[in-house]
Amino acid sequence: MPRLSEVIAALDALWPPSRAEQWDAVGTVCGEPDAEVTRVLFAVDPVQEIVDEAVELGADLLVTHHPLYLRGTTTVEAGTFKGRVVHTLIKNDIALHVAHTNADTADPGVSDALAGALDLRVTGPLVPDPTDPAGRRGLGRICELDHPETLREFTARAASRLPSTAQGIRAAGDPDALIRTVAVSGGSGDSLFEQVRAAGVDAFLTADLRHHPASEARERSPLALVDAAHWATEWPWCEQAAAQLDAISERRGWGLRTHVSRTVTDPWTAHAPSVTSPSTSGAPN
Repeated sequence: MPRLSEVIAALDALWPPSRAEQWDAVGTVCGEPDAEVTRVLFAVDPVQEIVDEAVELGADLLVTHHPLYLRGTTTVEAGTFKGRVVHTLIKNDIALHVAHTNADTADPGVSDALAGALDLRVTGPLVPDPTDPAGRRGLGRICELDHPETLREFTARAASRLPSTAQGIRAAGDPDALIRTVAVSGGSGDSLFEQVRAAGVDAFLTADLRHHPASEARERSPLALVDAAHWATEWPWCEQAAAQLDAISERRGWGLRTHVSRTVTDPWTAHAPSVTSPSTSGAPN
């Protein structure tokens, strides 16, 4: 069986920490380098529910997309929820490793997995990495559909192929507009509107779209917007990442057992569609 340090070296080759954004916090959070690794769990969020799942599974390593301590900390006291995560991991000899923005821009990366889940054909990165001579790495992906669909149909495609969440899928634009090309970006994507418009695509699928940026984007161009839950747009990466580690394990004869958490850690738990309009809501005229 490989040591943790060997597995981490393989993960760092897939998602080099040097390619993470400067503000990011990626890499190994806890773990004994010489400890043996037999079972690995992949998940989006390093929250207590996922850590408890890793304990029950008997995992030696938990790999998450989101960092535990993005802004740093001065304590791992167990009375805090993040401190309790660390205590649980260490008490159960489970290492934690994070691949965040270095996995976003990788080849393949988070948006490749998102495009694959939607059965879209990737034609290139939305924001190319200037250090990649092959032009495959970068943030987001530009994609094509096999055949045109209306926005209504494409929204239904996203709803049926991405993991189910309380939010579901929201869309902005003419429901009958034809969609042939799509930009996708796993996670929060409303900082990319300028690049999406420059790409000339028909629609942009991402997460966490806010009122003002979305409203302004709709006023500036006919670009359709499709907004999914943050967790749902990044979860497909977990399956992709597990498959990548499986391939490495097979080549090196490690015999690792990889697992992908199916636990929904999106923070929203309920959704009630609106049923009234301003004229019927009781607001004064």
